[in-house]
Amino acid sequence: MNKIETAADTRAALIAMGRGARTAARALALAPTATKNAALTAMAAAIRADARIIARENETDLAAARKKDLKSSFLDRLTLTPERIEAMARGLDEIAALPDPVGAVTERWARPNGLEIARVRVPIGVIGIIYESRPNVTADAGALAMKSGNAAILRGGSDGFRSSAAIVAALQRGLAAAGLPKEAIQMVPTQDRDAVGLLLSGLDGTIDLIVPRGGKSLVARVQQEARVPVFSHLEGICHVHVDKEADLAMAKAIVLNAKMRRTGICGSAETILVDKACAATHLKPLVRMLLEAGCEVRGCQETQMADPRVKPASEEDWSTEYLDAIVSMKVVSDLDAAMAHIARYGSQHTDAIVTDDDTAARRFLAEVDSAITLHNASTQFADGGEFGFGAEIGIATGRLHARGPVGLEQLTTFKYQVMGTGQIRP
Repeated sequence: MNKIETAADTRAALIAMGRGARTAARALALAPTATKNAALTAMAAAIRADARIIARENETDLAAARKKDLKSSFLDRLTLTPERIEAMARGLDEIAALPDPVGAVTERWARPNGLEIARVRVPIGVIGIIYESRPNVTADAGALAMKSGNAAILRGGSDGFRSSAAIVAALQRGLAAAGLPKEAIQMVPTQDRDAVGLLLSGLDGTIDLIVPRGGKSLVARVQQEARVPVFSHLEGICHVHVDKEADLAMAKAIVLNAKMRRTGICGSAETILVDKACAATHLKPLVRMLLEAGCEVRGCQETQMADPRVKPASEEDWSTEYLDAIVSMKVVSDLDAAMAHIARYGSQHTDAIVTDDDTAARRFLAEVDSAITLHNASTQFADGGEFGFGAEIGIATGRLHARGPVGLEQLTTFKYQVMGTGQIRP
């Protein structure tokens, strides 16, 4: 990457990237599915071929991050093990196998005057993707954008800069091997935070959409400064409500998985709500299980009484995304109280209920206003791959255009094609 030394250099470089991406997006919009799939296959091969290079650059990033005394959950998200590098490559192969949404006719109808109207999926254009230091997002985001006919400008976190640059180099080799422009997937070549502001400005009209993937401060900045449409990916304050009719064994399995499978992902449960009617039988086993698994528990007064190791929960805890082995727990009076708590403190991301009561489950699924609601399943299923979408760019928590996992279909818009036989409007 060319060295950027001044603010003027940064602006000039990003404007050039935007223009290159716009040209690439036109080519991608017309690219046959076979060509895009060939690029994805070549990208996967390039990542496997460069696995040692990617691992070496990642270790350099990790060494610098460790000196900053960052949290273990952050280091986990930054780490690329050989298995995770292979998972990235495999993810590209899986995207290649998915149906191409571009050109799909979602609806077709005829008017009384003989006009035939079709609604057809088309790419959005150029997507700016801003994310924190999770290098695997680099491959997922670039591949999803390309398969859906969009060009991507990626701006990852500074702590994963070298890792992401190595991944992008492999992706661009894959594009070239398939005869597609390397400008279809580009990475901002500077760690300067001013680059984020330039992306949010739209780069002289070359960016059509911004997708932020990160913590509350990043999303807040994007929402405040963006001059182009945004897919909001807000923090994941996810809940599991253990209903009075919950099977204890199932509740233990789901709560442990939802919190502890991977604590640093947005689908990790941050608050466990236990119905008062089953607290006598369910609360202590759930608390003990989490503590013995190495999870710090911060609880209400009743939860503290269940085990002396429980720390008191503050008001702030109920609205905190820990992304760590910490959970808040509260005993609630009933289902209505659980849903009221979620409405007040949740982030409309992912929330689950554990219950054998179908009526309670139906109410929870219908009334909790989150992008994803689950019955008798872990919140860690909040993932595009688990939904059958292949990889994902993130979980959209807004209400417009996309909600939930953002995969191929969500990265397209539509247009109307109208076919006539000479009709004129009287």
